[in-house]
Amino acid sequence: MRTLVLVRHGETVGNSSIRYYGRTDLELSELGRAQMRAAARWLRRRLGAAGFFSVIASPLRRAVEGAAIIAGDDRPIIKIEELVEVDFGRFEGLTAGEIETRFPADFARWNRDRLDPEFAYPDGESRADFARRVEHGIQRMLEVIDRAARSGFDQLADEQGGAVAGDRLALVVAHRGVIRLITNRLAGVEPMIELGSIQILQRERVGDPWRPDRIDVVEHLGAVR
Repeated sequence: MRTLVLVRHGETVGNSSIRYYGRTDLELSELGRAQMRAAARWLRRRLGAAGFFSVIASPLRRAVEGAAIIAGDDRPIIKIEELVEVDFGRFEGLTAGEIETRFPADFARWNRDRLDPEFAYPDGESRADFARRVEHGIQRMLEVIDRAARSGFDQLADEQGGAVAGDRLALVVAHRGVIRLITNRLAGVEPMIELGSIQILQRERVGDPWRPDRIDVVEHLGAVR
């Protein structure tokens, strides 16, 4: 069994819960770190303590730090550039209310056309370009986790003198838009993806379709809100 764990980073010092941050490289806030620790505890209870064969993150600090908290500081983190969040352009760092006040025409167009693949954030990235970029990132991600799973599984088999049973776990910590594209591309689902939420996809072996196991898991966040 191969299991892909997707975690959205936690709250940031810039209040990502209410502000649109894409390319801005923010650190996690103390609340965000607590959310990542809560995610780590939930995953240990749910998936066991065997650890992850591969750990992947967007290169932005909020994702890298989240991955380190969940997987442990001793685990190497593979950063995939294509998994950074969409470039919000002039909307970057603003709340929805601030966008409406400062850029009313752009705000109206955003609300009207935001699902149009050709919609582009003013001075930012289009949905189509974002999707193409993340698709490249997904391919790199799958290559990494399949290679790491085969290598790690073979090593365990050698150490134990034969075949071993068990799951091969991969962790990806990234951003809402990125995770939504990954889950849609691999399993045909589009979660809400709150800060600190967990998505779990599974497949039996390389080449099999992915299926959603747990979607929009937020129960671990109740004590840290």
